[in-house]
Amino acid sequence: MIALFEAKRAGLLRAANWPRNLSAGLIVGVVALPLAMAFAIASGVKPEQGLYTAIIAGITVSLFGGSRVQIAGPTGAFIVILAGVVAQFGVGGLLAATLMAGVILVAMGLARLGGVIRFIPDPVIVGFTAGIAVIIWVGQWPYFFGLPSPGEGPFYLKAWGLLGSFGQLHVPTALLGLGSLALALGGPRIPGLSKVPGPLLAMVAATVVVMAFDLPGVATIESTFGAIPRALPAFAVPALSFDVVLLLLPAAFTIAMLGAIESLLSAVVADGMAGTKHDSNQELIGQGIANIVSPLFGGIAATGAIARTATNIRNGGNAPIAGVVHALVLVLILLVVAPWAGKVPLAALAAILFVVAWNMSEAPRFIRMVRRAPTADAVILLITFALTILTDLVVAVNIGVILAMLQFMRRMSASVDVVEQAPAGLRAELAKAGLEALPADVVVYSIDGPFFFGSVDSLERALSWSRQPPRFVALRLERVPFIDATGLKRLESTISNLRARGVHVLLNGANMAVLRKLVRADVVSRDIPGSYFTDLAEALRYVEGLRAADEDAPS
Repeated sequence: MIALFEAKRAGLLRAANWPRNLSAGLIVGVVALPLAMAFAIASGVKPEQGLYTAIIAGITVSLFGGSRVQIAGPTGAFIVILAGVVAQFGVGGLLAATLMAGVILVAMGLARLGGVIRFIPDPVIVGFTAGIAVIIWVGQWPYFFGLPSPGEGPFYLKAWGLLGSFGQLHVPTALLGLGSLALALGGPRIPGLSKVPGPLLAMVAATVVVMAFDLPGVATIESTFGAIPRALPAFAVPALSFDVVLLLLPAAFTIAMLGAIESLLSAVVADGMAGTKHDSNQELIGQGIANIVSPLFGGIAATGAIARTATNIRNGGNAPIAGVVHALVLVLILLVVAPWAGKVPLAALAAILFVVAWNMSEAPRFIRMVRRAPTADAVILLITFALTILTDLVVAVNIGVILAMLQFMRRMSASVDVVEQAPAGLRAELAKAGLEALPADVVVYSIDGPFFFGSVDSLERALSWSRQPPRFVALRLERVPFIDATGLKRLESTISNLRARGVHVLLNGANMAVLRKLVRADVVSRDIPGSYFTDLAEALRYVEGLRAADEDAPS
């Protein structure tokens, strides 16, 4: 359900609930100001484009998303991808890719794929977010320390070049950056400033220092990117053609997937904090609409922002009102404070991104997972982390997910057992069939677990007798939750091979989903007696019937 309608049904749009949401929206708007500009600059676009994104996404996701407390806008997770798109295709290419990503997100929501995203395993998510955090941290060194730009090239070459350029450190910039970092981290602990967000305090204090002392060589937003326009963005449709769509499709898909993961993770965190329950498919639709509308007004990719959503909840926000108010606060700031925003030093924004990168890295969780997680999961985590840094996010996530899938299939195949059942454990089935003992020429096997392409070998190993095969083999399927095409094919070939050796296979006990697949694949035919039995007792009665028929037949 759309969060706005859900909030109305819950009575959260009544006048009595407005004050707490107005207060929360005001606070979140102030917190979002430095973050929106910092993320935009780090992504390779102008700072005002970050504000446009926060405004448009903040309103759109609050009205059309699936979580009534979600705050959307530009986030740190996008920085690496967006900066790469800008470097390769320019800002126009980024706007087109963002619009395409929005269409993909809407399609994912309409296809009800919201629940599938959560199956990306933790080692992959933690690995690539930690890798992104390292890239963001190192990428801000030139602004934080006043170092020369490392130029283009792989991350590790840039990092090595920056390490070699520390002799050219600009002392006023570095001191300003260190002071901003100290305020961003510890400012709220100063008496009387506990209510002021650390990033905002760092940005304001650094701006005052620059304006008061006119520090030479200290880069500001205005000196680097020009003045922030004191106006709302103009409407413009990004250039799109068939060739452009094909060229940008990989980048658009990556933006969409990362946006889906980030927004749904944020919605899950919000549910835990606020006691709500989000609609994952509607959330994808809301995020998709935001990413379609944002580039039409010069904005960049947006998603649910965990830190801003948590701030909203902690300050009493419980309805979409807060998200809309946060966006309107940014509109007011853009129209009124824009001339002063241009004086913000880039060192202060770099310090804010240092804090963002540390929070993104989840270093304690990363270390704990490396130490305590199963070896295979720890290896997947480290590989994803290394590939994010050494190659790019697309390669890292793809390989991480593939490795996780292979590891999952290995574990699943190892969990499937084909066990020969001893007669002592079949007393209830024997009694139901009217038998005192299991006939000597009957062997009963139970397949325990999903019978898919990764586990089919277990059946053949169990049925590879070194002695003379029995006359009847009963295969109990009660504990087979599903069977795939490979499992069906291998089961069919196994039955054919056993029949060729004079062995009658008695399939029994499958659930309805598995039985339908057996019938559709012609492994089981309802028209052939002895093809399938509802349970083992019925199969044993059939065997006794055959034996009685053999005894009555004339010699």
